[in-house]
Amino acid sequence: MTEDAPVRIRPEIAALPPYKQGKQAGSEAFKLSSNENPYEPLPAVVETLRRTVGVNRYPDATAARLRQQLAVRYGVTPDEVHIGAGSVSILSQLALAAAGPGDEIVYAWRSFEAYPGLVLIAGAAPVEVPLAPGGRHDLDAMAAAVTERTRAVIVCTPNNPTGPTVTQAEFEAFLAEIPSDLLVILDEAYAEFVTDPDAVDGLRKLGIANHPNVVVLRTFSKAYGLAGLRVGYAIGHRRILDAARSTAVPLSVTAQSEEAALTSLAAEDELLARVRTIAERRDRLAAALRAQGWAVPDAQGNFVWLATGEQTMDAAALFEDGGCIVRPFAGDGIRISVGEEESVEKVLQIAASIVEALPEGHAGRALA
Repeated sequence: MTEDAPVRIRPEIAALPPYKQGKQAGSEAFKLSSNENPYEPLPAVVETLRRTVGVNRYPDATAARLRQQLAVRYGVTPDEVHIGAGSVSILSQLALAAAGPGDEIVYAWRSFEAYPGLVLIAGAAPVEVPLAPGGRHDLDAMAAAVTERTRAVIVCTPNNPTGPTVTQAEFEAFLAEIPSDLLVILDEAYAEFVTDPDAVDGLRKLGIANHPNVVVLRTFSKAYGLAGLRVGYAIGHRRILDAARSTAVPLSVTAQSEEAALTSLAAEDELLARVRTIAERRDRLAAALRAQGWAVPDAQGNFVWLATGEQTMDAAALFEDGGCIVRPFAGDGIRISVGEEESVEKVLQIAASIVEALPEGHAGRALA
């Protein structure tokens, strides 16, 4: 029996399960459940954190130095940059700023697990558009789902947890189909891992000047390996970001986070060399899984997707028993982060035994 809250809670919030992060792993297992960067922080980042010890003082609420650095990098003004405690916090701010009761927010499904909760917390209604075959966004169907009640559309590319990107041509065609005053949130948390030259790039190719209704989200959690410090950013029109800033929890980006992000930008060549290694490891893992008979979608993040369907929880248990903690989505599939090199062979050994047991015609198996 569920215990009732001792005070009155919004019914939709009371029924909403809390966000569930990837399962932690013991020292004897590989943690492949949270899309983390497997490398330890760069020595320069560690040294920066050792120097940034003034925790008795509040941080700069605007993260002005980091905003300035990113503005120079992307050719925008500092007012067109917003820093948050991870890109997901900015996504929440944008949802609160754009939508409320009676409004709708459209996104693909399955996609990032936090989307439904963030929409409901804003008081809006989620509109989930099924993915197309291959785990890809169906942008035509998403455009068709836009109504007068729609206040925002979220496009996750590469899509978490399935892996494929939206192409530049697809995205620009999508923008042409929807109202120009509809907020489009381009969630590019894994952009640095992308190797497909046709993929949309919200910051290098799109340009907010040409599409002022688009806000691009990026993060330092994944490629830059600062997941534990919680720092992400948005690039977009100043007035949209002002609205997001108005809904933000004050002082949520710490001084340590800002300093580590600045140091990471200065050491980007070294960091991106690690990213290239992870992307190459991802491609090898995906190719080997396909060779085993898995139908692995195009993998452009730092993870691969196995469409295990009804067998998901049993398959996840087999991975865990074998020392690999993965991320199961019950009834749909398993996302496996690209971890240490030593984890690859273990993942493949376990995956081989699972795919052999899947029935013929199963969605997770490649067509013969």
